[in-house]
Amino acid sequence: MNRALALLLVTVFLNIAGFSLILPLLPFYGKAFGASSFEVASLFAAYSFGSVFGEIFWGRRSDEMGRKPILVMTTACAAVSYVAFAFASSLAMAIVIRIISGFFSGTFGVVQGTIADITPPAERARNMGYFGASFNLGFATGPAIGGLLATPGAGLPGFRAPILAAAVLAATASVWAVLALAETRPQVAAKRAAISYAEAFRYVGAHPLILRLFLIAFCGIAAFASMEAVFGMWTERNFGWSTREVGLTFLLVGGAGLFVQSFLIAPLVARHGEARVIVAGLVILIVATLLPPLLRLPQASVLLMAMLMVGHSLTFPNAGALVSRSTPPDRQGSVMGLNMASNAASRIVAPPLFGWVFGLNADAPYLLCALLIATMLPVAWGVVSIRDREAVR
Repeated sequence: MNRALALLLVTVFLNIAGFSLILPLLPFYGKAFGASSFEVASLFAAYSFGSVFGEIFWGRRSDEMGRKPILVMTTACAAVSYVAFAFASSLAMAIVIRIISGFFSGTFGVVQGTIADITPPAERARNMGYFGASFNLGFATGPAIGGLLATPGAGLPGFRAPILAAAVLAATASVWAVLALAETRPQVAAKRAAISYAEAFRYVGAHPLILRLFLIAFCGIAAFASMEAVFGMWTERNFGWSTREVGLTFLLVGGAGLFVQSFLIAPLVARHGEARVIVAGLVILIVATLLPPLLRLPQASVLLMAMLMVGHSLTFPNAGALVSRSTPPDRQGSVMGLNMASNAASRIVAPPLFGWVFGLNADAPYLLCALLIATMLPVAWGVVSIRDREAVR
């Protein structure tokens, strides 16, 4: 792993640890405002609503201004938004602040564009796997900190310590980016005007492989985000869990993703190719969402949530790698930003919908997610066919 990539991955870890620290708290934080299951899920979706606009805006700006200044500025602003979130006085204010936080945190496309800048195409799946591993290390660390620092019995003030810890992590990421990161945007891209998003839409729509990958990511991430949103409510209803148990579960979940993306992706891709690994990941996701309501055991729920992350970790870094490999250098920021915006849009639509479904039947979200992912299997086999044809040319 080269130095530039290692420095970037530290930035990703710090940013994601701050973001994910809040995730297991949201069902309990929402209840402190008297929120319904739909309103709790809306807290999850609000962040992604902001991320859609952030990914679109910052991805193109990074093609024009460079990757480093965008990462420095956005992580600093995210830190400020977390402080505001800690002292929100109403549910409506909390949702608005989450939208703002999502806008400034909508830089995954910028990060992936940075990885593409410094990575030869043949190594992109491996390095996207490292990105995923760094993401999951942050994802594992953050919820554990959040779950342990929170004191739900104290009401809203009981959530301030972990949220302020998230602000500290985001601020640290910004300082680290200032001190350690170098600009990676290719000089040839700097001399050109960044393509418009209308052009990026047309490019994706005309590219059969990328279009399929966008669709797989949209539906798969919608299912994963919905499971994040309902897991705390489902385990509280079935097992009487609190922030502590949910936070520790997310620690295992992140650890599972870290292991897969650190040690399994590279050899699996080398042997089977990205497309077939995507298919395998989708199958794992189906099993992981179908079984929890059928087994209804605390231990099984923890293991299946970790299994959900395994499927997620096999599917989406490889989808991102194939999108990146199929995109020319001067379009990386715009197309990867559009990809991340599409993923964020799925997190907007799905969690409130599944939160509403949870209010009707607590088990239904799991079964609906399994069905949604199953519809993507034929699309994924289409990706396999396209890659096989490309390989013989």
